[in-house]
Amino acid sequence: MRLLLLGCTGFVGKELVPTLINENHEIYIVSRKPINQLKLDLDFNKFKFFQIDLSKEQNWNNENLLNILKETDGIINLMGEPIAEKKWTYSQKQEIENSRINTTKFMMKTLKNFKVNPKVIINGSAIGYYGTSLSDEFTEKSIGGKDFLANLCKRWEEVAAEKPFFSRLVIFRIGIVLEADGGALGKMLPVFKIGLGGPIGDGMQWMSWIHRSDLCALISNALVDKKYSGVFNAVAPKPELMKDFSQTLGKCLNRPNLLPVPGAVLKILLGDGAKVVLEGQKVISIKLKNFNFKYPLLEKALYASTKN
Repeated sequence: MRLLLLGCTGFVGKELVPTLINENHEIYIVSRKPINQLKLDLDFNKFKFFQIDLSKEQNWNNENLLNILKETDGIINLMGEPIAEKKWTYSQKQEIENSRINTTKFMMKTLKNFKVNPKVIINGSAIGYYGTSLSDEFTEKSIGGKDFLANLCKRWEEVAAEKPFFSRLVIFRIGIVLEADGGALGKMLPVFKIGLGGPIGDGMQWMSWIHRSDLCALISNALVDKKYSGVFNAVAPKPELMKDFSQTLGKCLNRPNLLPVPGAVLKILLGDGAKVVLEGQKVISIKLKNFNFKYPLLEKALYASTKN
């Protein structure tokens, strides 16, 4: 397939792009960053690259981009400013929203204006759709929450649903993605390796996670398997409490699990964004029953990530 990739140059893209190339897809990557700043450890001759800032509507009229769109079989849209890396100031919230909603809105508008109908569009979302809870369990049938992230995900998915009529749309509500070279695990590893790791907050919040390899396999499957349509929770079968996650990570590293990170410290660092980590949510998928997870259990996922 000829694929257009948006927002696939970071943590997930490190594995997703090589996976798609190895499956003989023809890859076109669009990023606002220059190619020498990409985190992709790849031969740049194996894909085509365009530096365009797609958060600006006028840039969707770029002739090269339009030519690609007209010939593309599938679009993977994972655009978005990282959620929990900075304090949620007003301007940061705007950036989090605009980087997702505006880009997706402009994409759908362009596809309709030029009557482009890709076979499949895969759009990102997040389990933040459900809001946070210390006790409730959420599936694809659960209603959305009411906090900032929940409203963001709802709006993002609504914009994505304005797809061209003949295109198949797949939305993945992605959980905490695990791998050692980035994301939440990448930030926790240095602390745990020197023996200072521990649970965040009281440890009783749920972590709904997925190993990056399984997420990439899901996306790859959804490109070609027409059974994938609509919303899927991209999470492993068994969520874990933060205290158990922390204990398992310490075990995999053969390090103690002694020093919890106080919630107050996290709130100082992340402001409202700390809520995502301190409260969490227990999310499972009732639509991925037949997906063969490579890492269905946390210990196996963490061991594989920390031993690479």
